[in-house]
Amino acid sequence: MTISPISLAFEKSKKERRPALLTYTVAGDNTKKKSLEILNSISNYADICEIGFPHNTPIADGGQIQTASYRAIKNGIKMRDVFQIVKEFKKNKNAKPVILMGYYNMICQYGQNKFLKKCKQVGVNGLIVVDLPWPDNINFAKKCRKNSISFVQLLSPTTSKARMKKIISNSHDMLYYISMLSTTGEKLKVSPRNILKNYVKIKKIIKNRKKNLVIGFGITSKNISSFKSSDGCVVGSEICKKISKSIKNRQNPVTNVSNMVKSLKSKIA
Repeated sequence: MTISPISLAFEKSKKERRPALLTYTVAGDNTKKKSLEILNSISNYADICEIGFPHNTPIADGGQIQTASYRAIKNGIKMRDVFQIVKEFKKNKNAKPVILMGYYNMICQYGQNKFLKKCKQVGVNGLIVVDLPWPDNINFAKKCRKNSISFVQLLSPTTSKARMKKIISNSHDMLYYISMLSTTGEKLKVSPRNILKNYVKIKKIIKNRKKNLVIGFGITSKNISSFKSSDGCVVGSEICKKISKSIKNRQNPVTNVSNMVKSLKSKIA
């Protein structure tokens, strides 16, 4: 069986004795052109690029990602543009694995089979569907696997051990641990120590070293070094905030975000 680009990215980071760095940006923020330029730039430092498809009611996201989505939608970004951005990004010889992240109603409107076929065509490697939890996602996850796309299952601090075992058994090569009960971009309400305590418990249940567990929600440049022992860290809201500030200050978001991601990488190296 062919090893997925996502698994290869984790293997590389483990060889370098560090967690994988996963970045999140919204496709089309703040323009289609700039969005692609940002992806090409941060791909020099990120291990995996999460790309959000803009949604007008992103229920799991805090203010920064909501603002980024609004900018993209205001600029007329549609799903076809999201796929075009991914397709162009994948032409970059240094392009990293892409995980599309978004909400199920947009996939449903597009048509499940048509959506997955398009994902495969443009080079999407994984999917995170925030509002499609296990076991509702079982059939869709199977379709993803048939299309060589990793479906990323979500775990949270309130997931029971019994449920967790079932989710893990149905997972592909990456799982996402939501560090705290909040929307994205909130300050950590629990200490990194407690988050890692839960993290270690989950890793003991996973056992399979080929299934990687990343931590997201509340990860910033100020605390990312506390999570060096994890398989991977996701930074999203802080990147979206940097884009917002760059636009407000009439600065180049590409340069600013690139420098920021470079700094994030240095803190976990």
